[in-house]
Amino acid sequence: MASPGDPSPFDLRRFHVRPLSDRAHKVETGRFARPVPPDASVSAFLDGLPDFLGAAALKGLAWAIAKAHAAGRPVLWGMGGHVVKVGLAPVLLDLLERGFVQGFVMNGAAAIHDAEIALHGTTSEDVAAGLFDGAYGNADETGRLFAEAAAAARRGPVGFGAALGDALAARRPPHARLSLLCRARAAGVPVTVHVAVGTDTVHMHPACDGADLGAATHGDFLRLATLVEGMDGGVYVNVGSAVLLPEVFLKAVALVHNADPSRRVRLTTGTVDFLRHYRPRVNVIERPAEQGFELTGHHELLLPLLRMAVLDAAGRHP
Repeated sequence: MASPGDPSPFDLRRFHVRPLSDRAHKVETGRFARPVPPDASVSAFLDGLPDFLGAAALKGLAWAIAKAHAAGRPVLWGMGGHVVKVGLAPVLLDLLERGFVQGFVMNGAAAIHDAEIALHGTTSEDVAAGLFDGAYGNADETGRLFAEAAAAARRGPVGFGAALGDALAARRPPHARLSLLCRARAAGVPVTVHVAVGTDTVHMHPACDGADLGAATHGDFLRLATLVEGMDGGVYVNVGSAVLLPEVFLKAVALVHNADPSRRVRLTTGTVDFLRHYRPRVNVIERPAEQGFELTGHHELLLPLLRMAVLDAAGRHP
């Protein structure tokens, strides 16, 4: 007999069992991966992916972008600096040329890397190596370019992103074909640039004027809100911005609906990043969207894969 301090073991004969066939299941063999040969088509490769989690999100986001494109609805691509500096501008520019981009939304780092690539074909300095000897962040050409563009945006009719594209074009950069700022401006596709003062190296340059910078980025916030207002049935994809752009995007959505609470802008959204961050998930995927897709992994792998999935979906879309 068990003592008061030593309870009897639970009698497993009391546990009720049922046939496996009576249970609802979340996994079935029809959704398993189907390996394809090395020379298989992109369509066959994508069809061979398992229909679970990340693979399902990849195909879901691709189909949403293809559907928006077919319906003439906008697709906006937001990006952090890492997206540009790992060499993905050609992927986004190809989507631009094919009509799958109606706007680029950049943080300051993305715009800086893009501008330096256009001007010099190189970017991304060694921060630790120059942090304590005064060498970090002191590139004169980059700082002057951004100060000039911010001043132009403050006093003129164009926004910060457009002014950066114009300032770059005026310098006839040797690598303009690889620049999102240059190519989008030439194509008449909007680019908005959003900064928090003090987050970017160009804010340390002697030519930087805080009033110009604030006015320029605030103007682009208002331009983004105009783009969001016209996005009903469109798609917003946030690639590699964990904090700044998800916050800016959510506020643009709020601004639009405050102006007209009777109208709901229907959005599909996606995020692509190394980790699952709180703000992209909540401020991009959950709160503003009717449907959202989250892709987790390296940008340099996922974004080219997403491009191929988009093109494949567009080819199949009626």
